[in-house]
Amino acid sequence: MSPLDGQVALVTGAGSGIGRGGAVAFGALGATVMVADINLDGAQETVEMLQASGVEAAAVHCDVTDEASVVAMIEATVSTFGKLDAAFNNAGNALGQYAIHEMPLDYWKQSVEVNLTGTFLCLKHEVVHMTANGGGRIVNTSSGAAKVPAPGRAPYSAAKRGIVALTAHIASDYAKQGIRSNAVLPGLIDTPGVRANYEDGQLEKIAQYVPGGRLGEPADIGEVAAWLCTDAARFINGQALVVDGGGILA
Repeated sequence: MSPLDGQVALVTGAGSGIGRGGAVAFGALGATVMVADINLDGAQETVEMLQASGVEAAAVHCDVTDEASVVAMIEATVSTFGKLDAAFNNAGNALGQYAIHEMPLDYWKQSVEVNLTGTFLCLKHEVVHMTANGGGRIVNTSSGAAKVPAPGRAPYSAAKRGIVALTAHIASDYAKQGIRSNAVLPGLIDTPGVRANYEDGQLEKIAQYVPGGRLGEPADIGEVAAWLCTDAARFINGQALVVDGGGILA
């Protein structure tokens, strides 16, 4: 048997990048996967990839900043697959750069709303279903920027550090209900969203400073998230795990 056979996993932001890597990783470990994204076309593409490899999957639209949309996403998961065992709360964004004294308030609000409030709303409603089902496992995508500030992206760094705090609170408050909660803190991962923020060739130069000489790939994060939801990680709770090839603290 595979480690997650018979389990239902929900992955947000799974229409591309790390979320898609997570959906694939959960499916490879035997889980049935609900693929959620604000971009439904991207989510459907991920579902097609999963189904082509024999994984049972479905797609659902979700805007994580809209509580009604989050509720509908979780209800769709439970109504389609019968339960919710694991959640990878990955949806987020990384906007342009501003010095704090030049930063528009709307820029701050948008970054915090998507990254931090979006994660909170997912957690708020996931724990309801997990508690009713005897427990569950949650992984939240934070960032290396929670430890080392990303230049010009104060709201992103603040929101991602807030996710680490939320993760610890879920771990502490719901452990007796059988729920585990951990966070992954990716380093620089080669995704379309990251590429959009750098000029051609910049990422390759940055990769030279990572000990292994390469950028991370979505699978590097997704596979860790899926593993954290297996029984092999059953005594890991409330942790913030840096996954960056040694680059952040090197």
